[in-house]
Amino acid sequence: MQTPTYSVLRATCAAILLLLTSACGSAPAQDAPPAPGNAGLLAQIQAEVGAAACDSTQQCQTLAIGAKACGGPERYLAWSSKSYDGKKLKALAQAQAEASRKQQQADGMMSTCSIVTDPGATCEAGRCVLQKSTMGGSSAM
Repeated sequence: MQTPTYSVLRATCAAILLLLTSACGSAPAQDAPPAPGNAGLLAQIQAEVGAAACDSTQQCQTLAIGAKACGGPERYLAWSSKSYDGKKLKALAQAQAEASRKQQQADGMMSTCSIVTDPGATCEAGRCVLQKSTMGGSSAM
């Protein structure tokens, strides 16, 4: 009587293993996210920003980065207009936000719908940086 029970258990384990391995291998190639393109745009944005050198706060600007599923940017980045008009930077940021929106839509992503406000930028030690929050709390994610 041990042999039939062992055979049933063995067949059940083999069936489960077969189902698990077939489920792992059945994902269509189109479901792979185009993250490298979006990451590539972000890398280009960061390269354009560079050191964000400044002589005064008037040269410091902010740029909305990414897109939340409910709308609005994911975050902000400080950049300098000291020797740069920012046209290419703004175009890259717009393309990156659009790529984020498309990916979120394709993935059916949702967000907390919290609002990320522009913190503004300031010149500190010759470099544009985002202003620190004056609210005294931590930012919501």
